[in-house]
Amino acid sequence: MLELRPVCEHCAKTLPPDSLEARICSFECTFCSQCAEHLLANVCPNCGGGFTPRPIRPQVDRVGGNSLDQYPATTEVKHRPVNLSAHQQRVAKLGNIPPHRR
Repeated sequence: MLELRPVCEHCAKTLPPDSLEARICSFECTFCSQCAEHLLANVCPNCGGGFTPRPIRPQVDRVGGNSLDQYPATTEVKHRPVNLSAHQQRVAKLGNIPPHRR
């Protein structure tokens, strides 16, 4: 079950469960679209993978109790600003490799 983390790990921008700006990697590292696409160049600073838009969990139960009421988003904040100069070295190594090949 996705945690639906509440903020961008880098800039701490609020990312509510229904945010269209949230981006995650396969380990659910969470960043806003601006950070993921521009500052981080689609390279996760934690695992080296790529980012994808985070799915939206239904706010109300429409099928089998699967909603934010039954499975609420986490409130735990993971604010870990990225060392951008070190990240540029990672991008230099991984940026030309498509995310599905990393």
